Amino acid sequence: MKILLAGDSTVADCPTYEYPMSGWGAQLPQHVYSWAAVHNFAKGGASTQSFREEGLWGQLLETAAAGDLVLIQFGHNDQKKAHLAARTGYAANLRAMVAEVRALGATPVLCTSVERRHFLDGADTHGVLEDSLDDYPDVVREIGLELKLPVVDLNSWTRARYVELGVEESKSLFCHFGPGEHAHWPDGLADNTHFSQHGASLVAEQVASRLARLGYGSSSKQRGVTSGPIKGEDWAGSDPALQLRTPGLPTAVRG
Repeated sequence: MKILLAGDSTVADCPTYEYPMSGWGAQLPQHVYSWAAVHNFAKGGASTQSFREEGLWGQLLETAAAGDLVLIQFGHNDQKKAHLAARTGYAANLRAMVAEVRALGATPVLCTSVERRHFLDGADTHGVLEDSLDDYPDVVREIGLELKLPVVDLNSWTRARYVELGVEESKSLFCHFGPGEHAHWPDGLADNTHFSQHGASLVAEQVASRLARLGYGSSSKQRGVTSGPIKGEDWAGSDPALQLRTPGLPTAVRG
């Protein structure tokens, strides 16, 4: 079977000159290659609208077949456009994507956007994170319940990891370089949106783990879990990742 990815730079394959920067989609194959082939259509700067307008969504649908999984994660760039507000244009676009995937006999899986590493000023060692994605993650969770879809809640998971690691150690998940340490960024870089290879791999591992809990992959077979899709009602009813969180504060940053 195939896993097809639709998303932005936090999911996408990064150009080689940006190494070790990586989207989690580029690291997913190492966790699922024994049972699924990953096709990553994600692109830096993409929103739910531009992904369709640039033809990437059409290419994904042409590649998808009955029984495949289509993982969808947007939000970072949608929030920069007023007409793609979480509960209007963004939600409408996600619903359209879900319907088109289902029409092919493939299974859509929504992912809440990975959080940015924005610790509030004056925070202690473990810190307090800003909710940089406003209500976009909540809308994904709500659509999952509404349409009886599985939701991989990467927003809650990444937030928990950043706080667990703390203000300083969590930098290792992202691309931080001092002056002269990276040829592409000779003046240095402090990027709290885009993952390092290490950070992207951890997120990809979590995605693979969630898919296994939903009944996909060789690891689920080894544990006696039925392979293949489980009814949407069961996903929505039993997955703690679908529990809603309180919307946070909006922010406008590079995605």
